[in-house]
Amino acid sequence: MELDLPGKDSFRHRQAGACEVLVVGGQRWALLHETPEAPAELDQVAARLAPVDLVLVEGFKTYAFDKIEVFRPALGKPAIWPATAGVVAVATDEPGLDCPHPLLPINDPAAIARWVAAFVAARRAAA
Repeated sequence: MELDLPGKDSFRHRQAGACEVLVVGGQRWALLHETPEAPAELDQVAARLAPVDLVLVEGFKTYAFDKIEVFRPALGKPAIWPATAGVVAVATDEPGLDCPHPLLPINDPAAIARWVAAFVAARRAAA
């Protein structure tokens, strides 16, 4: 994943071996931290976030938390929900998919957001 641009000083600093580079703009900033020895662990990275009610992540499929799988059968890749724990819904462009989980319309982010909000509210009420 590259958030930095070749030719910029911050890119050159990382290429030269800096373990962290801070990229700052008028409206945002990003801390780029190199992890050549091993991929970052989600709990370590999430601990750096400001307090929030919900964190959405991409990847980390084997981690033990609730997941919404993004599944497009036309891409020819197998679904992960049959063998992966924690899948609670599937966002797909295949409305007739034979799946035990709720199917979310992949091209309707507002519908997905409503489902997530209801799911989180139900989990909180049950706790």
